[in-house]
Amino acid sequence: MSSALDKYAKSSVPRYTSYPTAPHFAKDFPEAVYRGWLAQLDTDEPISLYLHVPFCKQMCWYCGCNMKLASKYGPVADYVESLINEIDLVADAMPGTMPVRHLHFGGGTPTVIEPEDLGAIMTLLRERFEFVPDAELAIESDPRTLTDEMVAKIGELGFTRASFGVQEFDPKVQAAINRIQPPEMVAHAMSRFKAAGVERINFDLIYGLPYQTAEDLRSTVEQCVEMKPDRVALFGYAHVPWVAKNQRMIPDDSLPQSDLRAEQADAAAEALVKGGYVRIGIDHFALPKDSLAIAAATGELHRNFQGYTSDAAQTLIGIGATSIGRTPSGYLQNISETGAWARAVAAGQLPVARGHALTQQDNLRAHVIERIMCDGKIDLAAAGRAFGCSDDWYAPEQDALAELQRDGAVICDQGKLTLTPDGVRLSRVVAAVFDTYLRNSSVRHSIAV
Repeated sequence: MSSALDKYAKSSVPRYTSYPTAPHFAKDFPEAVYRGWLAQLDTDEPISLYLHVPFCKQMCWYCGCNMKLASKYGPVADYVESLINEIDLVADAMPGTMPVRHLHFGGGTPTVIEPEDLGAIMTLLRERFEFVPDAELAIESDPRTLTDEMVAKIGELGFTRASFGVQEFDPKVQAAINRIQPPEMVAHAMSRFKAAGVERINFDLIYGLPYQTAEDLRSTVEQCVEMKPDRVALFGYAHVPWVAKNQRMIPDDSLPQSDLRAEQADAAAEALVKGGYVRIGIDHFALPKDSLAIAAATGELHRNFQGYTSDAAQTLIGIGATSIGRTPSGYLQNISETGAWARAVAAGQLPVARGHALTQQDNLRAHVIERIMCDGKIDLAAAGRAFGCSDDWYAPEQDALAELQRDGAVICDQGKLTLTPDGVRLSRVVAAVFDTYLRNSSVRHSIAV
């Protein structure tokens, strides 16, 4: 590793899918404030919807998501009923029928829902919202539990994109993370979706897994490239056993250290670029004609709670337990515990638990952090002027930026900040310089590389 990577790779920093990040949202956020924000939305501006389904049929040891095992369907059916009721509550709070450009079902594993229940949810969404003609409808799935009936229903409902958590094909690594999923299973799931009319497919891969090597991951990537998914997300495994108890099944001494993690990330990225993929930001790759690659090339790439996106909507409505959303006024997160979330919905309340009203400084720093993460460069002085601040608004960050420049991570010249090749890999570290909430915070995050 370079000296900059060696110095900063173990830094504990957020992934910056929002600013401020979720740990800094206020608790007991007033439901009335959220209602007010929804009532203020512009009915001419398309919004995005995110629906969270926190159930899986199998537990993966590496998972850090808020999820429950669905050994029986009863709790899932109850959850669907509450989800449908929350959709009505949210739609009722809006000033009219809102246009929707992006819809994403995440989890957990949304395809644990029975096909007829997924159909009922989509029927209601189309009744309460107006989907624009080219709207993207995306859903996450698990090839291990995906049924032919669900694939057919997803195609029938008009979904345009499906995502698979591939992670790693090496059998030893799969056994260590409790996710047995051979390449043939993934290829078959992909072909079934294509046959059902779901044309665009995403794969997720992970480096830094137990017993994983750079050669293991390179081999996995080469097999994925042969399948030609439209996008590949390459995430570093975040080992946070103090948050995700299931990760305690992974021995600490089985995990690769920072230098080996960097080697794995480099090997995977090299194989993806060699395979014809465009590198996007810190952890995404896409075929040149994919909308994500086009957005990156035109300076229209964004970050939201799903990571890098071509979605430019200022409003993302999170529906379901623990889901996070935002409006132009601020961020919201729903109640995490499914029982408490369902009880709030049953009482006719928007089930918001935490939130944050955005200030002028928040909006400025959110813009700067997003451009660092998406473009690898930002005119700091111009950004300040755009948000009504002076050219030297970032004076408190000058010392930290100077240190990053001495370490070879950034170039600062007349108010313009540019990340070096090493700095691009340390985008989260550079972004953290502008995070005033992170200072003196005791919140623990995953390591930078």
